[in-house]
Amino acid sequence: MLASEIIRCKRDGQALSAGQIAAFVAGLVDGSWSEGQIAALAMAIVIRGMGRAETVALTQAMAGSGQRLDWRDAGWHGPVLDKHSSGGVGDKVSLMLAPILAACGAVVPMVSGRGLGHTGGTLDKLEALPGYRVNPEPGRLLAVLRQAGCAIIGASAQIAPADRRLYAVRDQTATVESLPLITASILSKKLAAGLDALVMDVKVGNGAFCTTPEAAADLARSIVEVANRAGLRTQAVISDMNQVLGWSAGNGLEVREAIAWLSGRAQEPRLTELTLALAARALCLGGLAPTLEAGLAQARAVVASGHAAEAFARMVAGLGGPHDVLGDDGMAEAPVQPPLPAWRDGWITAVDTRAVGLAIIGLGGGRAHAADAIDPRVGLAAILPCGAPVTAGQPLLRIHAASQAQADIAAQALRVAIVLSNHPAPASPVVCDTVVGGWGLPAPG
Repeated sequence: MLASEIIRCKRDGQALSAGQIAAFVAGLVDGSWSEGQIAALAMAIVIRGMGRAETVALTQAMAGSGQRLDWRDAGWHGPVLDKHSSGGVGDKVSLMLAPILAACGAVVPMVSGRGLGHTGGTLDKLEALPGYRVNPEPGRLLAVLRQAGCAIIGASAQIAPADRRLYAVRDQTATVESLPLITASILSKKLAAGLDALVMDVKVGNGAFCTTPEAAADLARSIVEVANRAGLRTQAVISDMNQVLGWSAGNGLEVREAIAWLSGRAQEPRLTELTLALAARALCLGGLAPTLEAGLAQARAVVASGHAAEAFARMVAGLGGPHDVLGDDGMAEAPVQPPLPAWRDGWITAVDTRAVGLAIIGLGGGRAHAADAIDPRVGLAAILPCGAPVTAGQPLLRIHAASQAQADIAAQALRVAIVLSNHPAPASPVVCDTVVGGWGLPAPG
């Protein structure tokens, strides 16, 4: 079990045994493996790959490297459910999905992350709400789950600490892009969180980490198969990220859109379709709905009744945010809000969504470096979707910026990112595919 021998085995293309993988994970936690040794094995895995059995073993070992939550002693009556996204621009689904599931009878301790690269992070969005605490003490977390049924929080240092150290090395050594390592990183934290079921949203397109349908399908299959082999009921939806999801992108602006959506005031169609599709699958996996059609009906009902919005409000208040978030979110407005006018008549036929995400980072809405502060006020609002007809001078979107100079820089980037054409392009569905693994469910109808 010497580190050098384990590295040699994978370097030479051999499958690692469960014992070798356990020794590696133990070395991550107790410090007996150096950064150089960790990097060497990570690079060998990137080059040589891992089979499903190896990936399952790595996932389970990392899940067991720290605290494993067990909700059975907490007296819950509903299943413990969660959702994870591979990351996108304008992806605010978690903000609506968690309270929907809670209003339907689930318990949702949703462990979320921060922005990565050009994509936004759910924790950064919620921290736009004054006072919201993403790392509550255990007693507060349990109280909020009892009151609201959901709590969107960050992972504690005690959850899968092996993944925390491994990811820090991968981030510095060009070894992030590995299907087995990505799968183990995501699922180790979900297994440690004590879930009964998980829905995965794998994004595909020019604004996603998976830019091709083949890459997205590979990631979805990997996560679904490994999760189910590890005992976690999981399905995946592959969704389109060739344009911004919803009408806004930027932390505070996305929270406001989520509140408007939950309150029934404004619901962008693609965002609605994806949110409800994920909700239906989660409810079926958790045993709260017998079919996807029934799950869709339940999700729609708790939104229409206001119960989902109420769960969101209780969660926010319980975690230190505004006590009347549905009426007054307490968030500041950006001082500069110019429109981006269309430069010609035509149709919006394409968007470089990654460039849009980078423009938001340029406004201060994301991090170029890990230590950067985020301005929660900035971003884009009133974004017209692909397929929309426009006339010259009509606003394509509205830029929210801290200064006119920053708004001007963003406008230059956005003019390049948005394509206007003489003819409309065919509409693309927001839900592109599903991967059900061993947990197939009947389709609606």
